[in-house]
Amino acid sequence: MEKPVIMNRINFVGLLVGLSLACGLIISAVQVTRVWLHIADSQVINVTGAAREDIVSDKATWTGSFEVEGEKMTDAQKKLKEDLAKIQLFLNTRNITNADISTITIQRIKPRSNNGMGEDSHDKTVGYRLRQTVWFTSSDVQQVVDLQKQSGLLVEEGVQLDDHGIYFVYTKSAEAKTELLAAATKNARYRAEQIASQGGRKIGGLRSARMGVFQITGRNSNETSAEGVNDTTSREKTIRAVVSASFTME
Repeated sequence: MEKPVIMNRINFVGLLVGLSLACGLIISAVQVTRVWLHIADSQVINVTGAAREDIVSDKATWTGSFEVEGEKMTDAQKKLKEDLAKIQLFLNTRNITNADISTITIQRIKPRSNNGMGEDSHDKTVGYRLRQTVWFTSSDVQQVVDLQKQSGLLVEEGVQLDDHGIYFVYTKSAEAKTELLAAATKNARYRAEQIASQGGRKIGGLRSARMGVFQITGRNSNETSAEGVNDTTSREKTIRAVVSASFTME
């Protein structure tokens, strides 16, 4: 005697599910229709186009600095001269004759006061610290990379060397940016055509275009910045360009 009641409940639930699906389809159809109508009525379409290019740095600069200390200025100068000779020999044996070496910077070493309040009240000099910087720039990027790797040999010889890393650049970035802007604009037009076709329209001429900032990042990096990224730590890079374009519609 309870089976008809159960069947009625099942039929009622099925009816509700069917009505929900039907309502969902109707709402979706209305939304799509509104998009088509908007496209059909509009005379202008605004889209964003993007393009990217993988590049390899064609110029690099390695920088390092070395320093010595001595109780007397003459002692520090002698040590620095000896270290400089080691560095020049290191460069010459690798056929590097165009490296640059900075002038000497001098720092007076002061004693610490006993009460920990700063320097001694008599401002006495107890030693001297001398420092110089060496840097090498070349379009042979691998040579620069190899030089950095081998610079550890100087440390083994007693040179207090600080490695400041390699600065990688791509000298043809201006040409690449111009090509990427054209590619990004072409991509914007393609996207506009795809959207306009949904409303039965065709794209006319380019009305306006606004260039976004370029992002030059390390390969496979998603880093972005409102001011634009210009990575100099990676040998392999990617340049990204974005264009906001406005097209007329026929």
